[in-house]
Amino acid sequence: MAELLKVSAAGRRFWPVDKVILGYVVFSSILLVGWWRAIPNAPALAAAYLGGVALLLVEIKAPNPTSWYFRCWYPLPYVGACYKEMALLVPVIRHQACDAWLSGVDFRFWGVHPTIWLERIYSPLLTEYLQLVYTLFVPAVLLVPFLLWRKRRYGEFQYFAFLIALGFLASYAGYLLVPARGPRFLLKPLEHLPLQGLWLFHNMQHGLDKLESTAYDCFPSGHTELTILACWMSRVISNRLFWVYFCYTLSIIFATVYLRYHYTVDLLAGAALAVTLVLASPFFYRILRERA
Repeated sequence: MAELLKVSAAGRRFWPVDKVILGYVVFSSILLVGWWRAIPNAPALAAAYLGGVALLLVEIKAPNPTSWYFRCWYPLPYVGACYKEMALLVPVIRHQACDAWLSGVDFRFWGVHPTIWLERIYSPLLTEYLQLVYTLFVPAVLLVPFLLWRKRRYGEFQYFAFLIALGFLASYAGYLLVPARGPRFLLKPLEHLPLQGLWLFHNMQHGLDKLESTAYDCFPSGHTELTILACWMSRVISNRLFWVYFCYTLSIIFATVYLRYHYTVDLLAGAALAVTLVLASPFFYRILRERA
């Protein structure tokens, strides 16, 4: 009953995160209609759009005992579904990957291919550690809103939900503009040493590959962008947690190149996008909230 009262007190209004997600669904729907015949399982995808939007509208406009929990946490599966659809949309809309161009930018700046150059410091222990850091990306990002939720700091929780949803969806737009699969595919013929861990490295890597499908998700680096956003937001919980996230952020940024997932230009783009969102999101959040 308390949760129902919380939702009812909001006046059945759209929260800023609702508007961001609904706007992205409209954007994806336009792409779906434009490439209807070429996109695999287009009718099923359209049905998923309609079902997801209908469920959200019901929870917003007809508050019930599930509405409070749904409205606070639904962005997680919705944004995850938007990521999965990239594997369907990108190959159809963009017929050619940009890996060669991104790799060329890296090579012109560094004079080497960074992922190949880093082979000189490879070690099973370091590989195991960095793969674990990389694999824990989603739990690390979600830990901050979870802690805010537990502390009942719902205003900050809703803002961070808006921020991370906007961050994920903005990176998906980047995947459409600059599709790339990463140096572990393009530069594989140049590799001298395979990555080897100690215990769970291959299981973690294969698990991520299975979850990500055939993703063109390099530019910008979502791991860099979202981890920076989580690090920035963690400071509102405690200084100690901020420094933990600061160390984690440095580790995951290094891991993206060491593990051959990203070009360094991807990291720069991800960091630039994170800084842009940190600076601009308070303004857009205020505007979207005032127009609820």
